[in-house]
Amino acid sequence: MVKAVIFDFDGVISDSEILHFRAFNKILAQFGFQIEKPDYYLKYLGLTDKDCYKTLIKQGHLPVTEENVPELVAQKKVVYQKLAESDGHIIDGVLPFIDLLNHHGIIKAICSGALEAEIRYTLSHAKLEDEFITVVAADHVMVGKPDPQGYCLTLTQLQELDCTLTTGQCIVIEDSHWGLAAAQAAGMKTIAVTNSYPAEQLGMADKIVANLDQITADDLEL
Repeated sequence: MVKAVIFDFDGVISDSEILHFRAFNKILAQFGFQIEKPDYYLKYLGLTDKDCYKTLIKQGHLPVTEENVPELVAQKKVVYQKLAESDGHIIDGVLPFIDLLNHHGIIKAICSGALEAEIRYTLSHAKLEDEFITVVAADHVMVGKPDPQGYCLTLTQLQELDCTLTTGQCIVIEDSHWGLAAAQAAGMKTIAVTNSYPAEQLGMADKIVANLDQITADDLEL
């Protein structure tokens, strides 16, 4: 029986992937470089901000060193939050799915490659911050997805509240192959939602849906 559902954030709860893309390019513009949208979704979307900048530096696109990465991350966070004020919103289907989980007493958590401040900012504006028992973000791990470190940390935090919880009792909701790989490496079942990538790119998931309100109690073995 499923006892916990762990959500990715960008592209699963919040329609924010495009906002991250725009925020990155606003920062990169000062260096005369831009990421094309197809390349962003193909190469960078699943990376943390830190790893994205490190990758761009290694590829020779930015005339700075890795010592500058924390400042670039901080600049991008400010730009992202300004964009989120006007253009960010919760994806359709999220609220009914949360209601379903609440009805059955399922624990809810977030494991994301975004920064904790960005996640909590959006949740607060949507009045959803109290819905999630823990938030594991890029700030809390050394290695981002597809490494399972984030999901393993999320499980550890959830087990502090329920010591009987196992990986087999957790379902992860993801929108990318990076996230699915991380969850599966942590031993968790997965449901993919096609908000960011088509179904054919998410075939490794245990189940694929177009919208979270398509997930039923049967899918959660309730």
